[in-house]
Amino acid sequence: MSAPTVMRVKVVDASAIAALLFGEPEADAIARRLGDARLVAPALLRFELANVCLIKARRHPDQEPELTAAFRLRDRLAVKEVAVDHDGTLELAATTGLTAYDASYLWLAQKLGAELITLDKQLAKAEAASSKTRGSV
Repeated sequence: MSAPTVMRVKVVDASAIAALLFGEPEADAIARRLGDARLVAPALLRFELANVCLIKARRHPDQEPELTAAFRLRDRLAVKEVAVDHDGTLELAATTGLTAYDASYLWLAQKLGAELITLDKQLAKAEAASSKTRGSV
């Protein structure tokens, strides 16, 4: 009798999901990193993705229909949006120098003990630093 398969959970931020939705150059690398993991994100993900779409459409008005159509595919990625502890997020933002928005992704990754998938260099650096700190405790 084989052991049950446990699906890994990964926290994914708006930069990573936007790369997939809008066909950015990093999309293939993000898809490989995600693999078959169960994806979770703070509940603000959709707002951030909507803002990315809006900014892209303003910069490229001729592509607005395609960008909007890509945005509407977000639910197919099956990212579970969850609530975060806002006090904990604020504290984490203050200690890391991240925005509260970015700190919410880091807070969730820490809470779940999950890998954080992001293209945001500052967020990735904060996640790496927090992983080292947790690993040395």
